Amino acid sequence: MPPDDTLHSESEAGSCDALIESDHTGVPASKLALSGASQTDADAERPPRPFPAVVEIDDLDWAALREFDGGGDIRARIESIIERMEVFLEDPATPMLFDAYRGFAHDRVIHITSAGDSALWFVGDLHGDLLALEAALALIRGHPQYGSANARIIFLGDLFDDEGFGLEVLLRVFELVINNPATVCIIAGNHDEALGHDGTRFTSTVSPSDFSDFLNRHEADQAIIRAGKLALRLFQNAPRALFFPDGLLVAHGGFPLADLHPRLQETGDWNAPSCLSDFVWARAHPTARKKLPNRFTRGSQFGHEDFAAFCSVASSLGRPVTHMVRGHDHVEERYQVFAAYKANPILTTVALSRRLSREFLGTPERFPTVALYTEDSLPQVFRLHIPAQLVREFYPEASEPPASDDAS
Repeated sequence: MPPDDTLHSESEAGSCDALIESDHTGVPASKLALSGASQTDADAERPPRPFPAVVEIDDLDWAALREFDGGGDIRARIESIIERMEVFLEDPATPMLFDAYRGFAHDRVIHITSAGDSALWFVGDLHGDLLALEAALALIRGHPQYGSANARIIFLGDLFDDEGFGLEVLLRVFELVINNPATVCIIAGNHDEALGHDGTRFTSTVSPSDFSDFLNRHEADQAIIRAGKLALRLFQNAPRALFFPDGLLVAHGGFPLADLHPRLQETGDWNAPSCLSDFVWARAHPTARKKLPNRFTRGSQFGHEDFAAFCSVASSLGRPVTHMVRGHDHVEERYQVFAAYKANPILTTVALSRRLSREFLGTPERFPTVALYTEDSLPQVFRLHIPAQLVREFYPEASEPPASDDAS
């Protein structure tokens, strides 16, 4: 098996995985039902719970969001943000959301015994999408019907790379943390985990990796370099997975794949490096029953029976899992629930308002999604109908036609 720092291109993720069987196709999440995915007779008699209706949001203050075009004034606050974040990371007595449930100081697979009472939101991949982040915050903290000042947020990882406003997004998330750490949890994504520093320059083991390139281009700017090093410290000990008491698994990518199950059952070591890697890097195949784990790439895929098998293993270890929310895969509609996973449903949600340069299909402007924790069900999806013109103002390059491979 190659070392963990083998360069991995996301456009090729899982390309070598062996497909065992395909038997279903994906359908819009609003047409699916959540079965509860239980293995007991009592639960088998429980009627399916419907997937919560998708909420369409088109009444945010778009004029206020326009003020963040070009990054807004976030960089003007960089010194203050960095100084406060450095102090925060030096103070272990101030926990972030769900840190109190860590089994030990560096536990990164957290078993949560109470979800709490205040609203809990999931924000998937941002990849430097400052517009989507600010729109999500406007909904979560400020919407007259759905927002609340004490709402909690779980970021599902991948804050930067893919151009956009990587530094501004990072600084804004830092700001949320230092202003009220008890309301913010940050799950490490593969781009976050891949960022490194060799003692001289920033590095990355994933492609695209433009954020590390950006940091290196600004090596003379100590504030920017300090921000990059703070990101390294934050993500080193960030959770890779959360287990909720209603059976919800939260991770950026996936879960420990089938070849790890015997060892996991023997040791109960959720923090084994291979398990942590699968939580971050594994990808969902939309239709397959099973996929052979491919340890020559960190982007190995899984199928719906693989997830069902993991649910059984987790339950045997005292952490029942029946459903999951994740990011990682940039689905065109920005959210997806695949029909093949009906027994153990998985919601993929990403907060991207633009077409990334490595996406070759679809419109330049997208509706980013966030999701609201709903006990005993998949989270409820909220689609943010950001005006297309506003997206174009933030990301004019996204409106350009995708590059063609045609030599003519």
